[in-house]
Amino acid sequence: MRALAQKCFRWRFAVLGGWIATLVALIMLVIGIGTAFTDDAELPDSESATAYSLLAESGAQGTGTEQGTIAWHTDGVAIGDAAVRRQVTAMLGQVATMPGVRAVVSPYDQAGARQLDAASDTAYATVVLAEDADVTPITDAATSLRSGTLDVEVGGTAFTELPAASHGTEIVGILAALAILLLVFRSVWAAVLPIVTGVVGVCVSLLVVMLASHAVDLAATSLTMGALIGLGVGIDYALFIVNRYRKALLGGARVPDAIAQALDTSGRAVVFAGVTVMVALLGMFVVELGILTGMAQAAAVTVLFTVAAAITLLPALLGILGHRVLSRRQRAAVAGTAGAGPASPQHRAGLAVRWAGLVQRAPRRMGLLALLVIVALAAPVATMRVGDADASSDPAGSSARAYYELMADGFGPGFDASLLLVARTPDAASARAFTTLVGRLAAVDGVASVAAAPAAAGQRIAVATVVPATSAQTEETTELVGTLRDDVIPAAESGTGLRVYVGGTTATSIDISAALIDKLPLYLGLVAVLGFLLLAVAFRSVLVPLVGALTNVATIFVGLGAVTAIFQLGWGAELLGVGSGAPVMYLVPVIIVGVMFGLSMDYQVFLVSRMHEEWTHTRDNLKAVRAGVAETGQVIAAAALIMLCVFASFGFSGERIVSAIGIGLGIAALVDAFVVRLTLVPALMRLIGRANWWYPRWAERITPRLSVEGAAAPAARPTARPAAAPAGREPVGAGPMTRE
Repeated sequence: MRALAQKCFRWRFAVLGGWIATLVALIMLVIGIGTAFTDDAELPDSESATAYSLLAESGAQGTGTEQGTIAWHTDGVAIGDAAVRRQVTAMLGQVATMPGVRAVVSPYDQAGARQLDAASDTAYATVVLAEDADVTPITDAATSLRSGTLDVEVGGTAFTELPAASHGTEIVGILAALAILLLVFRSVWAAVLPIVTGVVGVCVSLLVVMLASHAVDLAATSLTMGALIGLGVGIDYALFIVNRYRKALLGGARVPDAIAQALDTSGRAVVFAGVTVMVALLGMFVVELGILTGMAQAAAVTVLFTVAAAITLLPALLGILGHRVLSRRQRAAVAGTAGAGPASPQHRAGLAVRWAGLVQRAPRRMGLLALLVIVALAAPVATMRVGDADASSDPAGSSARAYYELMADGFGPGFDASLLLVARTPDAASARAFTTLVGRLAAVDGVASVAAAPAAAGQRIAVATVVPATSAQTEETTELVGTLRDDVIPAAESGTGLRVYVGGTTATSIDISAALIDKLPLYLGLVAVLGFLLLAVAFRSVLVPLVGALTNVATIFVGLGAVTAIFQLGWGAELLGVGSGAPVMYLVPVIIVGVMFGLSMDYQVFLVSRMHEEWTHTRDNLKAVRAGVAETGQVIAAAALIMLCVFASFGFSGERIVSAIGIGLGIAALVDAFVVRLTLVPALMRLIGRANWWYPRWAERITPRLSVEGAAAPAARPTARPAAAPAGREPVGAGPMTRE
């Protein structure tokens, strides 16, 4: 790392120019060839996937099309009133002629008679569109009928749009991070450098992801995930290196030597932490869900480029700025200016030193208090339900919520949660068995209505639609799917060649959620074992990695508990603009497990590497633990607050999934830093004593050598470089030292 630091310093302007040229070239490429993101996701092997395969085999599944609904409700006049009918029929006729519209089924026609409920004065029309059809003219035509007596809403797959993401929130998060850095460093340049480094790394990586979408199946949401994770880790990684560089300068090191020391210590830890995050993200492949692995790949690329920026672009910028990353008082102290006070980091480090002393004096009480906080925050995870949120939990006043309420009043809460029963009927006996099954379904608890599709003579695949009495996100609907699959359908199949599969959007969501939950313990165990092995290699200890792995899992549960409390139980979800409580989207737990494992490993590595360095020199466990907390506490706290700001800014994006991931990661990062790393871990290590650093001899022989701390820094040369330099000229190897 020292060699890399020296090259980046020597060729600092070339390195900076290289990053700028790369950024410009990637922008030109993206402008030239565009992107090729896809929202098509391969379904895991499941019953609903089999149902879709049978539909495709029969030709009943339309290809390249999707359906939407235009619903209306009358107030003060009957739904069948001649004037209303005339208005709506004219509008539907206009819609039928619009580009991309394949068919329109009106409730005023025989084919759509079931789409009108006279009792509630509510009706709807089904619109079949090409997947790439522009729905704006259709929406405008439908909503133009709204009046004091006629309410019109649109919904369904074709008309469903994600809430408009508020991209200004990320800027707020970055500005908050800048404010924290200014408070920590008291230097504008020191505060700006981590922001610039993180943003450049993220921008380059996102452009690479856009280009990669032509070769790999990636969803457009991969960009949001990459930005969320990349900004958080990128700013933090640069923060650790800048902090170490400033300490080296304050110790009397020349600029190139300070850069080398920073990269050989914190730079090594950054590389180690970044590789850990990438491995954890790529470990998501074990869940075997295409959309999730695509997001993991994009996020891993983002982390890769933020690490690259931290160990190449940042040293070059440090070489250009030199001592300007210090505050005016610190520069004066380094220069030996008469009357200058002590450097400010020494003053601000007092709180971390006092906290380290408090934890060491009362390790049992502090450790118990930390455990109680962790258990309290993680407790809601015991009630976590994984699934899709439906429109019933959308924000009040949104178009999706208005559509849901209008349709639910007329056709029941389960109108948009239809289950498709797709049957293979190889002979007449199985066809009769399916007909009997359809006739009995209406009596099953939780079923609102049943309708069988007409079957042509000799057709070997039959379809029926079951409308639940409850909405898609409820436990009752999930239980209904289980009842049909486990009890009702097997009884109908018994003794025949009939095979029935439950599919549809609702059943697919249930199957994906179940598959993911089945794989989640495996993934959690994998990252825990990975964490133990990586820490064992880094610090050659058994108990330190064990404490690290267990506390990593505790932090993950805190993040999942926070998501469950806010987004499922609804404690404050309305404040985030994402609606009321609903099941946790199946992507969220896996992403939080992977990302939070990497982030908590970051803090563990930065904390314990300083402890291990002190232990190697003194063989005094008390002194090692105290030095670790006292010397890294301030920067870990600042890093966690920055993470909170960046992640929480995504929490106000208006997109439920992004908001859940941002808030979950933000709270988990904050708790991990203050409660776990700076309280629980040092308390446990204080109680364990010298056994922290025990490592069996047989393991010592087979464990590869990996230095996270780097070589011991050479003694700083006392120098009065700035004072001795001729006026108007900088000392050799030092950057410019203009006053702030």
